Amino acid sequence: MDETGSAFQVDLRGVVDLLARHLYSGPNVYLRELLQNGVDAITARRQISSDAPDQIRIRAWQGNGLEISDSGIGLTSSEARELLATVGRSSKRDLDLGVGRGEFLGQFGIGLLSAFMVADTIELISRSARDLEAPTVRWTGHDDGHYDLAELDRQPDDPVGSIVRIKPRVGMEHWLTIPMAVTLATDFGSLLPVDLAIEVPLDDPDMPDLPAVWRRISEPELPWLATYPHALARRQALSAFCERTMGFTPMAVVDLAVPVTGLTGVAFVIPDAVPPGSGGFHRVYLKQMLLGNRVTGLVPEWAFFVRCAINASGLTPTASREQLFSDDALLATQEALAVQLRNWVIDTLQADSQLAKEFVHTHHLALRSLALTDDAVLDLAAEVLPFETTDGIHTLREVLDASGEVVYSDSVEEFRRVGPVARSQGFMLVNAGYVYDSDFMAKLAKRPGWSLRPLSVQDIAQVLQPVEPMRELEVMDQLEQASRILEDMAIKPVLRSYEPDVLPAMILDDSNQAHRPSQDEGGDDDDDVWADVLDEFAEEQSTSRELILNDANQTVQRLLALPADQDYFRAGVQSMYVSALLLAGEPLRAAEARLMNDSLATFLRLGQSGSSGGGFGALDS
Repeated sequence: MDETGSAFQVDLRGVVDLLARHLYSGPNVYLRELLQNGVDAITARRQISSDAPDQIRIRAWQGNGLEISDSGIGLTSSEARELLATVGRSSKRDLDLGVGRGEFLGQFGIGLLSAFMVADTIELISRSARDLEAPTVRWTGHDDGHYDLAELDRQPDDPVGSIVRIKPRVGMEHWLTIPMAVTLATDFGSLLPVDLAIEVPLDDPDMPDLPAVWRRISEPELPWLATYPHALARRQALSAFCERTMGFTPMAVVDLAVPVTGLTGVAFVIPDAVPPGSGGFHRVYLKQMLLGNRVTGLVPEWAFFVRCAINASGLTPTASREQLFSDDALLATQEALAVQLRNWVIDTLQADSQLAKEFVHTHHLALRSLALTDDAVLDLAAEVLPFETTDGIHTLREVLDASGEVVYSDSVEEFRRVGPVARSQGFMLVNAGYVYDSDFMAKLAKRPGWSLRPLSVQDIAQVLQPVEPMRELEVMDQLEQASRILEDMAIKPVLRSYEPDVLPAMILDDSNQAHRPSQDEGGDDDDDVWADVLDEFAEEQSTSRELILNDANQTVQRLLALPADQDYFRAGVQSMYVSALLLAGEPLRAAEARLMNDSLATFLRLGQSGSSGGGFGALDS
């Protein structure tokens, strides 16, 4: 019985365009879909015959085509008509035909149609295992939307199962080559619980008549569930799997298991530091078929230090079958994996091993991130995490033991500005200006046994000594001129004395103006002759950003000894400001770069003119 010219009940060209452009990531998934069909067919046949063969074979067909055969359940002509004439199938029809249930991977109709992404014509030859007396069926689908269905004369040696044959459309030839088929089959199907093999020709120019050989693609067991003679052999095998599939040798391997969703697998700890938000891509198998190697949403955001390889039977794929569908099962899995990874981190840190040292050194950012969500990890992290301080690299526990409290700066720029002064005074300051650090400090401050606080202006005021009032009056003209020179930079020069004396200037953002002398520091009553002068001087300091000139520094003393109305004084003030910016680690804006160039040009001009006007000579005397 032949049916010729029957039409699909959908616009096939539109469906293929939808698959290729909007559902699947690329045409490479055609082989995954055909492999899924084969595995489902084998699964269905095992339900009626437990000792049925479980073979899928791939080989070249008619030169540049490809043939994929399976030893599965096969189809009768009525089943072929029911499955392949329409794309949307009801759940009752799925159950009647034995496909679409939880133990199966995909949807037969859509899986077969995906081959149209690389082929103009698909030929399916199938013999049913349910009815061995039924004729063999040949279904031929064309990309213009029509199909041919024919019943063939049954031959005694016709194998039970299905054979799919495809020829490449123009421009898609490379997708159907044997080397490409080996690559795709290895990627998608190496862990399938069937005997998957590809016929590979032996390319030997000296022996052109050598027959092709069958190359086994599928592995007998999931690598993390296989039996090994000892722990080292298992570690080596899993490391080799990681190197082969993910491209790196792991620092450590963490076993994972979520029985409620049938999940088993491992998390590979990345050997190199990765920035936050750069990870979260995992290799996920569903029923041992690769879902994708860049699947997201499996572990919490703080676990960006691992790449997982897992297999699950109770998770649901999205329509493209390249990501995981967000549902209660996935939520339960995420929570379970988060607990297991968190426990591994705690166990590792408590062990005080070489692995712990390597993990902290490499993945301190991830540890900081995790600590913000977990008090137990927070307490451990405070004991082992390295922090930059004015006394070198230390843990917070070491800082607390040495100083009695942890004082930190929550910006790198502030730490760079204040650090040299704090260091010279023996004041240990922690740099908490990097990602997660300030939140880490604030959370740790609430934990018992810890004393932490941010750097205050009072801390700075303690080491910035006011100069004598007579000195203030002596250099008032220079300071006023320096204020005009730096007016466009929104910064005010202030003169103080502090250590180290080799530091000429630093920049502070001091909205509370705590480093300025109070009236008590300048005089103890209203009759003090200097009170009004100091008050007037303080009122002029209206900006919160200030250039603190160090009167203990010889270069500053020489600069303030110069006449304020000369070019070399202007160049010196500009150079002092730019040097303070660079010392603080701040980038130069365009205006500040112009200041640096102007000051350098002035110095060069004055130097070429023989220090006319007392320029460099006054600075060097």
